[in-house]
Amino acid sequence: MKEVFLYPETVVRHFRKPKNMGRMKNPSGIGKVGNLLCGDVLWLYIKVKKDEKGEESIADVKFECFGCVVAIGISSVLTTMVKGKPLEEALKLRKEDILGKTGPLPPIKVHCSVLAVDALHEAIYDYYLRNKTQIPEQLQKEHERIQKTLEKVEERFKKYVELQEKVFGAKKS
Repeated sequence: MKEVFLYPETVVRHFRKPKNMGRMKNPSGIGKVGNLLCGDVLWLYIKVKKDEKGEESIADVKFECFGCVVAIGISSVLTTMVKGKPLEEALKLRKEDILGKTGPLPPIKVHCSVLAVDALHEAIYDYYLRNKTQIPEQLQKEHERIQKTLEKVEERFKKYVELQEKVFGAKKS
């Protein structure tokens, strides 16, 4: 008998065997995001390298997620999509690009794909900040929107966030 899933098979496969899951030592950038609808919180770590031409790309990427099947599966898919990509190309990634790889999600779960993209953009923002690189205007606007949401999530789910940080030990530096 064939298994039937409510979610795309790719998402379920990545949930069952996530790629690039875990904490990264000495990341170049960290993105931490949360969602008000469900309380999911995601940390995404990137290691950036420069090639001989000085172009910056994502050499490695990892994630930690307190979330549902879709949040974990989509985060795993995203990491496979951006590893090795130039930062400028990774910044162009949108939820539609991920859903093009996975197939459609139930409407109530689309926010999970946004969570992963937001975490990636926040990690790149953090990298630029650490390296005193000029931050593109659009990325600055996204960062401000994401931070407002994260503040609300952390206030609303304060004890839950404290537990996450205690368990994972992950704090944005």
